[in-house]
Amino acid sequence: MLEKRRLTCIGCPMSCPLELVIIDGEIREITGNDCKRGEAYARQEYTAPCRMVSTTIACNSGLWPRLPVKTVTAVPKAEVMAVARALHTLEIEAPVQIGQVILDDIAGTGIAVIACRSLPSAPNSK
Repeated sequence: MLEKRRLTCIGCPMSCPLELVIIDGEIREITGNDCKRGEAYARQEYTAPCRMVSTTIACNSGLWPRLPVKTVTAVPKAEVMAVARALHTLEIEAPVQIGQVILDDIAGTGIAVIACRSLPSAPNSK
């Protein structure tokens, strides 16, 4: 069975319009990419789509009430909402250093979450 799928590459700033020709569930041709990243992105997106997750989490004792965080690697697309829900319930204590691991295994994915900035304690916190 012949299938054609169109994607917009997010591997680099070029945003190339990709077209995949798929026969019997196997990618036979990828066109439209201007660099090697486009082909790699198309293959990965077709076989096992993943996304980086970045958000903020609560911090009651910090100078600011929220800390930006992200996953260290891309999360399987099917798990993104579970990761987001788990991060929504997370609350940490300051101080936090940029790059500090906030959680080793988010939502059972085996993927760590790290701080994207340093967050000092609020002057009036313990």
